[in-house]
Amino acid sequence: METMNYKSQAIPSARPCTPGSTGMNESPGAVTGKLRISSKLDLERPLAPRAPISRFYTALVTGDLRSLQVLTERYHLDVNLVFEISKNELEWQVKSQASYGPSGLWALEEKRELSTPLCLAARHGHPDCLRHLLRHGADPNLAPGGRGPLHEACQGEHSHCLELLLEYRADPNLQSDEGTAPLHLCTSRGSLRGGETKPTQGMQRMSWTTEVQETALGILCGRAPGTGDDSLQLFQLLDAHGADVDARDESWRSPLHRACGAANAELVRLLLRRGADANAADYDGVSPLGWALQSAASHRDLRPHLTIQLLLNHGSQKIWPPAFVKVLKSCAAVPEVIEVLFNSYSQIPVSQEWAEAVPQEVFQQHQPFYESILRLAGTARCLQHLCRSAIRANFGSRCHSLIPLLPVPKALRDFLLLEPQGVVL
Repeated sequence: METMNYKSQAIPSARPCTPGSTGMNESPGAVTGKLRISSKLDLERPLAPRAPISRFYTALVTGDLRSLQVLTERYHLDVNLVFEISKNELEWQVKSQASYGPSGLWALEEKRELSTPLCLAARHGHPDCLRHLLRHGADPNLAPGGRGPLHEACQGEHSHCLELLLEYRADPNLQSDEGTAPLHLCTSRGSLRGGETKPTQGMQRMSWTTEVQETALGILCGRAPGTGDDSLQLFQLLDAHGADVDARDESWRSPLHRACGAANAELVRLLLRRGADANAADYDGVSPLGWALQSAASHRDLRPHLTIQLLLNHGSQKIWPPAFVKVLKSCAAVPEVIEVLFNSYSQIPVSQEWAEAVPQEVFQQHQPFYESILRLAGTARCLQHLCRSAIRANFGSRCHSLIPLLPVPKALRDFLLLEPQGVVL
């Protein structure tokens, strides 16, 4: 193992506060650490005595292909080296005001991270460097830190790197086991450090000490869709190389659970077409439909009713009717969600409790819709709706494929597929 000092360029720092002081205006101080390199796969071959390891590391991070070629060919550096990066990070710890003043105390703590040349090149999106390493025998499934190059490529949304890794037989079902924030927050476009990353809506932070066993596909599906999103291309690449659409993480959540929680209707559509289980339950007993309903209000701009339509048209079990009032309380501001779910039942009793569950301001904003529902209290649904329910019950989980084949006008097909109309009949 070779050890060398280096200066961290990405970790903010501050001097520890003395008791009673805030320390918020202190000037940042230098934070130094150590970069240790060891070979996991070729222990018989030592590193070259004066091998410029720092240049090797820098070339990987910056994508300097020319320097990387010179270093690997002149110094015969092992492309399967393991970088152990130890760095000093400052962590805010809240203490009692009596002991440390109103601001608490900055505590210095050493963090460690294991990585490989492939992981670094994939993380930073350098396909040319990645190709050079792979051609020189780099292992696409080496994951000493608990996540492999494929995870890193998905984290950074680097589709060219992902495609190249799959071409070299990277395992699309390789499970991560590190349990640190960089993997759990890989659904964003920001820095890999959890403290510097703003997670996307609908993706909850997981415990930094939990082994979540997520696959690359599960990671991808937990990301909310955005402008310029290439998640469909990434999905197709993973699917073409055998990614398991029903792989479960430690909480028994599948990629479909993740995509529903992120209101990513396009990924939900692809997962269901590939045979994902629409009724899979996680360890808390929550189905993909439950995940979609729980996150609907926070994803109003992503048209969450589309996800719910897809699930119901692929045979998702509906929620227990007496629990419908809970959906009203949480999703009232998204009337399309209420309409799609309400119309999936042939008949469901409407009570006064429903009216009380809808906030007054929401009721006023969507008054025609909610009045159309409340008018159905104590009455039967119209014949048109009952015919729809009969057809859907006959088609079952094949509604999505059989209804589009019916020789009827498009408006009627949309009606059968639960397309919202703004009022209920």
